[in-house]
Amino acid sequence: MSPRTPGAELPEHPDWLWRTPEPKRSYDVVIVGGGGHGLATAHYLAKNHGITNVAVLEKGWLAGGNMARNTTIIRSNYLWDESAGIYEHALKLWEGLADELDYPILFSQRGVLNLAHSLQDVRDSVRRVEANRLNGVDAEWLDADGVKDVCPIVNISPDVRYPVLGATYQPRAGIAKHDHVAWGLARSADAAGIDIIQNCEVIGLDVIGGRVVGVQTTLGPIAAGKVALCSAGHTSVLAAMAGIELPLQSHPLQALVSELLEPVHPTVVMSNAVHVYVSQAHKGELVMGAGIDAYNSYTQRGAFHIIEEQMSAALELFPVFARAHVLRTWGGIVDVSPDASPIVGLTPVDNLYLNCGWGTGGFKATPGVGWVYAHTIAHDTPHPLNAPFSLDRFTTGALVDEHGAAAVAH
Repeated sequence: MSPRTPGAELPEHPDWLWRTPEPKRSYDVVIVGGGGHGLATAHYLAKNHGITNVAVLEKGWLAGGNMARNTTIIRSNYLWDESAGIYEHALKLWEGLADELDYPILFSQRGVLNLAHSLQDVRDSVRRVEANRLNGVDAEWLDADGVKDVCPIVNISPDVRYPVLGATYQPRAGIAKHDHVAWGLARSADAAGIDIIQNCEVIGLDVIGGRVVGVQTTLGPIAAGKVALCSAGHTSVLAAMAGIELPLQSHPLQALVSELLEPVHPTVVMSNAVHVYVSQAHKGELVMGAGIDAYNSYTQRGAFHIIEEQMSAALELFPVFARAHVLRTWGGIVDVSPDASPIVGLTPVDNLYLNCGWGTGGFKATPGVGWVYAHTIAHDTPHPLNAPFSLDRFTTGALVDEHGAAAVAH
């Protein structure tokens, strides 16, 4: 599509921010998946490594998968050194991303509270705060009154099923506008000459002599020097095309928003015990998420009882929301690894790379994983920050178990 004519009416979807090219028959790098991670990888391939003969292939519309179906929470207060390293790198990039992209991503550092409801929660939370501090991550432990000071609408009464005993607090954490992030990254990649090709599904991987040489798509074959898989819940399906069985399970993950409300919720509140996380979007709607649906599925919807339990939990924490109306619900497809940590790195097939297994934590990692994945592709060796997240850790036993820090995720 040609650049927008000055004064012309804007289209519903901002395709004028990037070109709509026909795919070339070959590229140095083909990125499969046009979500946040794929677009960030393309951006940093160009910015950090000068690699621009790149195609980003998206089977639907740009950033129409998990990038458009998450609750936009950004934080770096993970327990283990390996996780803190990559998420804190991402958070530092988030803090300058609007200027880097010259695009308003609406990054709001309003802080995140992770509530504790039992003595074991308190012990685990204090442990995580101390681990965060050792890794240079801003973190505090707040008692119940401190929670109330940060978020006055939280119910800290002792007369509930799961009383609030305190919370971890990361002041630098927050939210961003997910579609603006995708559009800013897409515009930057396009300006560098990278082709973003929508409605182009990959239906096969061409592997010759243990090396990937191209992809088969619904728009025809495309030769590639390197292929980078970056398609969240469907990555295991794509990897199987190259004979690689991944230790992933794909689950639906649901979220919802309320009608527009006046500003009332100043931060992000997450709770493992009652299993809900709540923030208020820039326009005013409450954004709420829950845990994954237990069954495996590739559908972008989930079961109603999850929403019912989510609402019950939200009303226990926030009685002030009792008369709010649900505006819409949606679901994404999350890829969960055995240790609740991602897989980012090389594969047994030469020049085929993996970025998957983020479960419910993918959005917050967007610029950070784009940075390290681009490095991995450019140099055919992992960046130090993603080296611990190699596929072979599931055979060596060097797991990075983040079930505690990622249980309610986002």
